[in-house]
Amino acid sequence: MEIAVLGGGHGCYAAAADAAEAGHNVRFWRRDTVAFRPILERSAIAVTDFRGQRDVTIALATTDIAEAMDGADLILSPLPGTAQRGLCETMAPHLKDGQVVFVPPGTMGSYLMAKQVLESGNNADVCFGDAGTLPWLVRKQPDGVTRITTRAVRLPSGIFPAVHTDHAFAAIEQVFPAAERCKDAMDAALLNYGPIIHPPLILMNAGPLAHFDAWDIHNEGTQETIRNVHDALDAERIAIREALGYGEPHYRLADHYNRKEDGDLMYSLTSHDDLKDSSDWREDIDLFNHRYMLEDVAMGLAMMVSIGDWAGVPCPVAAGLLAVGGASVGQDFRATGRSLENMGLADLNCDELQNLLKNGLNG
Repeated sequence: MEIAVLGGGHGCYAAAADAAEAGHNVRFWRRDTVAFRPILERSAIAVTDFRGQRDVTIALATTDIAEAMDGADLILSPLPGTAQRGLCETMAPHLKDGQVVFVPPGTMGSYLMAKQVLESGNNADVCFGDAGTLPWLVRKQPDGVTRITTRAVRLPSGIFPAVHTDHAFAAIEQVFPAAERCKDAMDAALLNYGPIIHPPLILMNAGPLAHFDAWDIHNEGTQETIRNVHDALDAERIAIREALGYGEPHYRLADHYNRKEDGDLMYSLTSHDDLKDSSDWREDIDLFNHRYMLEDVAMGLAMMVSIGDWAGVPCPVAAGLLAVGGASVGQDFRATGRSLENMGLADLNCDELQNLLKNGLNG
């Protein structure tokens, strides 16, 4: 299969390596020529995971996005939600009928990118996919090695528009055999672990994060009091899902932390221990600029709170974290974040929203 990987994030390097090792023809694009030079010169990615370290050769490394996208069956861009609009502006002129764009986790990026492409004047019949998590726990190292701590064992994914689910999964499953079908893009977006895990961790660890040069929010930063907030926040997420008619599995976060063998897990039973044992997550997290704030709070929690308001589901913990997160960096994320209002969806009724998610912008 012909695959384009777009972007320079941690997940993009993992995506290019995994797709190439699965036998696909990978064209890897990044706009930053200086940062991308080692890949441009070698057409290979240094990867380390449970199998050890190795170089993974890719078919093409390029700074020409048209070259990367031409003829691609599947376009992968696991970038933070904050990068989606800029990427879409660059990508939109080159999309062709039948292409599948997968942007895990997405946070309804599938719908927003489809809308942006249509508004750009490109009427190509393209579908977009969101997922419940990033398919890897991964960090690029200072020495250029991409270190993959673990991979998702289940990857719930939703397609916009949902009518193209069969077509999209025919491509996605060839790279991500753990992918599982959600009803639609919002179903997948409301499974996203990021807005449930990260906001309590960064906001309740705000002091240590500001004071120390580096702090591991997944190790000493994960304490019983914070886990209690996780569970309350997750209960609100599940209540919203049920109000919208989305059924099991809800991928309860407690199953992940409690290593519940018969639970619904996106990562393996040992994944949290693997995070703690790795030094990769002892980080300098600047709350003003880090994606945990700008994506998981300003986008993920803003979306969740606005859906709760729309559906009549109280979510005081999510609303409180959203307010505190915004206040801590001098912002009002309820007003400016990725809410239903700012996505242009708040005035739809339930039937209209379901029709949009199923049939798309021209449905």
